[in-house]
Amino acid sequence: MDKEKALFQGLFEASPDALIVVDGDGKIILANRQTEKAFEYERAELIGQTIECLVPERLRSDHLKQRLLFQKAPHQRPMGGALTLCGRRKDGSEFSVDILLSPIESEEGTLVLAAIRDITERNRVQAALHEERERSRITLESIGDAVLCTDTEGKIQYLNKVAEEMTAWPSSKALGQPLTRVFQLVEDNSRDTVPLTLELALSEKFGKSLTRHSVLIRADDKEVSIKYTVAPISDAAGKTIGVVIVFSDISQTLEFTRQMAYLAQHDFLTNLPNRMLLNDRLTQAIGLANRSHTQLAVLFLDLDHFKYINDSLGHGIGDRLLQSVAQRLVACVRSSDTVSRNGGDEFVILLAEIEHLEDARISAEKIIAALNDPHQISGYTLQVSPSIGISVYPNHGQNAETLIKNADLAMYHAKDSGRNNVQFFTPDLTLRSVERQSVESDLRLALERREFDLYYQPKVDLTSGATIGAEALLRWRHPERGLISPAHFIAIAEDSGLIIPIGRWVMRSACRQMQIWRQSGVPRVPVSVNVSALEFRSPHFLDEVRTILAETQVEPAFLELELTESVLMQHAEATIGVLTELKRIGVRLTIDDFGTGYSSLSYLSYFPIDTLKIDQSFVHEITTHAYNAAIVSAVIGMCEGLRREVIAEGVETPEQAAFLLGQHCPHVQGYYCSPPIPAADFVQYLGLGGRRTALVLAPACEPSENRRRFQRRRMVR
Repeated sequence: MDKEKALFQGLFEASPDALIVVDGDGKIILANRQTEKAFEYERAELIGQTIECLVPERLRSDHLKQRLLFQKAPHQRPMGGALTLCGRRKDGSEFSVDILLSPIESEEGTLVLAAIRDITERNRVQAALHEERERSRITLESIGDAVLCTDTEGKIQYLNKVAEEMTAWPSSKALGQPLTRVFQLVEDNSRDTVPLTLELALSEKFGKSLTRHSVLIRADDKEVSIKYTVAPISDAAGKTIGVVIVFSDISQTLEFTRQMAYLAQHDFLTNLPNRMLLNDRLTQAIGLANRSHTQLAVLFLDLDHFKYINDSLGHGIGDRLLQSVAQRLVACVRSSDTVSRNGGDEFVILLAEIEHLEDARISAEKIIAALNDPHQISGYTLQVSPSIGISVYPNHGQNAETLIKNADLAMYHAKDSGRNNVQFFTPDLTLRSVERQSVESDLRLALERREFDLYYQPKVDLTSGATIGAEALLRWRHPERGLISPAHFIAIAEDSGLIIPIGRWVMRSACRQMQIWRQSGVPRVPVSVNVSALEFRSPHFLDEVRTILAETQVEPAFLELELTESVLMQHAEATIGVLTELKRIGVRLTIDDFGTGYSSLSYLSYFPIDTLKIDQSFVHEITTHAYNAAIVSAVIGMCEGLRREVIAEGVETPEQAAFLLGQHCPHVQGYYCSPPIPAADFVQYLGLGGRRTALVLAPACEPSENRRRFQRRRMVR
């Protein structure tokens, strides 16, 4: 018995829980060391106290009721009935406890063994777990991605709200359903069913996830493109216990990607294929033509003088015109062909298959005719012409880059040939291109190196022989090439935009020369300078004229600006305002090359023009072709009716001079009177005075003889 008592005492003291034995009155008769540790009482202090002393006062009455019920019928309650209460330490602090009550039969009656366990840490862990679960739940419900989980049998165990919305399956119906029913996937293009994602996940190594793009078939049979990740869920031992699938709607992303891909290959303004897509299609077409032994053509198109429209009417009008041009180009070719915008006002057209070279020419001429029809843009009637160059595979190149480059060269040849026409590539154009680049490169340095000079061609009154003015003409003295004709570089200067600073130099130099002549006592005559379309459309043109006149102190009436009728008529409404301001400044205005453009008589009556200059192409044959004579006579008569002065250029023979004088056009310019001469020689020419009054009566001679006659007279002086 002593041995059993000792064993009981040892077990009693070794228990990790606080053990307290109370009698029928609830008084403590035994307590172990863990009780002292848990409640911070000495055992001697507890013996004889009711167990309620270890319970907070607010809970003692409830605890007493529970104890009395247990003591009243201990054997009727489940063995080991537990109570979750709160313990009270000696210092009054409280802590959570579990109490396990067990009856003990003894000689003194029924005793109660209370096993009390401090569950503070357990409660903390449980609270932390609950907090973590709640945080996870809120996170899963708050994130933008859809989440669903399954067990190892593929049955749905969880869906967050986003997953419910995306699958159109409410959790109440989805839970327990097979994964393949709730999460039906097919391939975007093939429409094949995607293999069971659960099997994919379980076949992977632990912790490895799979990411796929597919189409989700919702419960309402609607479809949505998704990106999803499948990963196994493992327990602490590493055993797979299910699968988690995270997925999101990528419909907008895919649409954005498609739009970006489209924009990367198409021009944003016209929606035509851009250079990148053209190169791809052209390369494919070359491969097909090579295999089938056929031909293809590349048309390089540039709009003539398009910059004038942007400069005068604004880029908004210019953009709408480009859109109109694009629509007409597409209408002119087959669906198998490609119309692309190369940039600016350049378009490249791929004719995917042609039988003969003439087919490409026919297509180009069809395009020219279509674009020449007026375009109605924002109340403006705009006319635009194209210059088109053509290269053909395989004759003109074996790859896309070469074909486009050679078509570009042919296009520049079309511009040099008068614009609004079509030209095929020829090998000599490559040499011309090299020469053109060389001239343009040297032209950029010509101003800085002071290689330009001005010559002056007199304007003469045939009735008196008096010099009534002069035209300043540009000459370029190249250090290596010598004297370069304006016909060789003016077009290049216009295409490159260099004509604006060059034109500014010409106007300033002519005005300075007039000031020098005035200060030297030379008889004063007006000097005219030619104004290019780029200069005239420049937003700073009027300011430049004012500045040059102010700097050189030349009276505005002695500066005459010559503009071609084609420049004036391109945007007649805007032109009137600029011309009116020029007249307000006081300069004289002349329409140059009159008769070669498309002037409207109604506009001519509104333009504040002083003089019309009859183009030399009509003057050359007025004595040999009745048609040209009639035109010149009509122009002279029209000028009389409009009260405009008239002057004929390109007069080279006495017969031409006599005809013009007979038609009441005494003012002429040309080799008959004098070729263009340097400024110093022009002063000598003015010194000849009235000795030229009988020029029209001189015997007929060739232009060269006229020049020799003038040189002899100048030498005599």
